[in-house]
Amino acid sequence: MPEQYLEEHQTHPEPISPYEQKLSGAIMEVFGRGVHDLPGLVEGLNGLGLNAPDGGPWNEDNFRAEMRRLGD
Repeated sequence: MPEQYLEEHQTHPEPISPYEQKLSGAIMEVFGRGVHDLPGLVEGLNGLGLNAPDGGPWNEDNFRAEMRRLGD
């Protein structure tokens, strides 16, 4: 059986920015607490003190918009 591997960020077109690393780490931290819904994720990000790109708190709309932007 061939060895399987996962190259993290294999579909990301350029190096991960410090902002993306911080956001992904915060998301993983919130998920690690057992939160798996969008309202809970947004609440968790705000609870960690991680601001949305505009400097304000996260909400469901700006989180979705940021995920879309990062996915393009």
